[in-house]
Amino acid sequence: MYIPGLELCRRFYREEVAPGLRVPHSAALLGRGSEVLGFDDEMSTDHNCEPRVLLFVADEHAGLRPEAPERFAGRPALVEVHTVRSYFRDQLGWDPADELTAPDWLTFPERNLRMMTAGAIFHDELGLQAVRDQLAYYPDDVWRYLQIGAWWRVHPEMNLTGRAGFVGDELGSALIGSRLVHDLMQLCFLMERQYAPYSKWFGTAFSRLSCADELSPLFAKVLRTQSWQEREEALMAAYTGVAKLHNRLEITEPVTIGIERMCGRPFKVVWGDFPGALLAAIKDPGVRRIADRWPVGTVDELRNVLWLARDRRQLLVLFG
Repeated sequence: MYIPGLELCRRFYREEVAPGLRVPHSAALLGRGSEVLGFDDEMSTDHNCEPRVLLFVADEHAGLRPEAPERFAGRPALVEVHTVRSYFRDQLGWDPADELTAPDWLTFPERNLRMMTAGAIFHDELGLQAVRDQLAYYPDDVWRYLQIGAWWRVHPEMNLTGRAGFVGDELGSALIGSRLVHDLMQLCFLMERQYAPYSKWFGTAFSRLSCADELSPLFAKVLRTQSWQEREEALMAAYTGVAKLHNRLEITEPVTIGIERMCGRPFKVVWGDFPGALLAAIKDPGVRRIADRWPVGTVDELRNVLWLARDRRQLLVLFG
């Protein structure tokens, strides 16, 4: 019988690891893996799905190597030993003893933040949950700034589905349309204050947002269209749906949307000044300075180039 990975790891800690420990510690399942995000299924067991636990100890016990049984529930088992400080340094390039700043938030890959705040803590004597609480979600003004960047990824692209289709490039038009659907879905994650996971589970996680029942059919229609004209209409409906979601949040003055034809061309787009409304609501001078100079969002746009934790040092200069 299949047992979800998180539950299997919880049992492994309680039955095999905890009884032999004689030092203060925290224990959890965090980090990479479908089971951490809660999306694993029976297929997930075909690789890297062994019972495991992350064990956190004080500095003086960092050399601890608790014995794990070679097999647990019919699978190899693993215990990783860390200190709380070293773990977050390794995973995020950030020391939990330091105050979080706007540049810190903007140089943490979003999928990594989800991995650090998902999973579960099985036992906590060393303040692991307190560190996770610090990372629970973006501060309000950083959150608003990220929405500005997300809206700006949508607006300049919307007319391009028509432009590509107009010259007979339906494949290119469809590709742009699918990217716009992704960006609108990203906005939904932001509006619901949920970190988005990496691509394999992006759609699954979206389906669990409260807005999914309303917006999923609109997004699916964009992806099913066969012509740029149909795609244009479907995208306007999808954009309008996300715009209504923003206005329901009441985090800015209500934003009015309208239909535009950019540069007088025969391509319709829906647009509202969401970036302007969000910028007006930002009070933190550090975030405002970044928004005025670099209104594009987070490091996630650069993640395929600078993906190691140590690379954050270069990015901090950019956002500083």
